[in-house]
Amino acid sequence: MDTAELLNKVRRIEIQTGRLVTETFAGEYQSVFKGQGMEFAEVREYVPGDDVRSIDWNVSARTGKTFIKKFLEERELTLIIACDVSASGNFGSTGKLKRETAAELAALFAFSALTNHDKVGLLLFSDRVELFIPPKKGRTHILRMVRELLAFKPEGKKTNISLALNTLNKVIRRQGILVLISDFMDKDFEKPFQLAKRKFDLIPVLVRDPLEINTPSLPLIINARDPETGEEAFFNIKNAPRHADTTKLEKFFTQSGLDYIKIFTTEDSTDAVIKFFKTRQRRIRK
Repeated sequence: MDTAELLNKVRRIEIQTGRLVTETFAGEYQSVFKGQGMEFAEVREYVPGDDVRSIDWNVSARTGKTFIKKFLEERELTLIIACDVSASGNFGSTGKLKRETAAELAALFAFSALTNHDKVGLLLFSDRVELFIPPKKGRTHILRMVRELLAFKPEGKKTNISLALNTLNKVIRRQGILVLISDFMDKDFEKPFQLAKRKFDLIPVLVRDPLEINTPSLPLIINARDPETGEEAFFNIKNAPRHADTTKLEKFFTQSGLDYIKIFTTEDSTDAVIKFFKTRQRRIRK
C-alpha cells in the first residue's frame, strides 16, 4: 500500500480502536491486569489499629516513636506485543489476511494500555527478529507501532517462536504482559514458552483462516505454493491435510494454565478481546 493509503488505514484503526477502548476496554483492561506488587510511598507515625507488620523498626528505633511504612500499588505495567510476520500471515480466503487480523488485535491491546498510561513495546518476528521497538508511553509511539504492524516487510518467511520468546526473556528485564500473536505454525517451542510464562503474564493469540481448518469437499486439483517454504505442488484439495487443526495447541495452552484468544479472520477482533476479558475476570473471581 502507498503512503496515503497506509496513513488512512492507521487513522481509521486509531479512531475505531480508540472509541472501543474508551467505551468498552479501559476498565476491563485495568481489572484483569494488575500492577507489579507494591511501591514504597512514605512513613508515618503509628496510630491504634494499624497493622503491626507495617512497623518500620529502623525509623522507630532512631526516633524513639513508632512509625509504619505506607505503600501504594505499583499500577504501571509494561505490555509487550510479539507479532508473527512470517509469510503464512499473508494468507486470507475471505477478504482479510491473517496479518490484518493480527494488527487489529495488537492495536486493541496497545490502545488499551495507552488509556491506562502503561508502556508498550513491539517485537515483529519471522524465523528471525525482524524489528524490536522498546516499551514507551504515548500516542505517537502507539501509532508508529500500528504503522509497522500494517506495512512492515519482513526478510524471513518461516516462523521461529522459540527465538522470539528467548529474545524477549533476555531483553525485557521487568515483568509485564506479553501478548503473543501468531498462527503458531511452528514446533518445538514448548520450553521457551514455559520460561516466558514464568516471567510474563503470557497471552497466546491464535489467528487462523477458516480454510485452514475446513477444506472444501470438492475433487479439485489445484497448484498451491507454501508461502513460508516457496514450494509448489499439485494436489487434490479434497484430500488436503488439515495441518492447521488447533486441538493439540489449545490443549497445550490450557494445560499451561493460560487464558488464550482464538480468532478466525472472519470474526470480529473486538468480540474476541471482550470474550477474553470476561474469561479472565471469571477466573480471577474464583
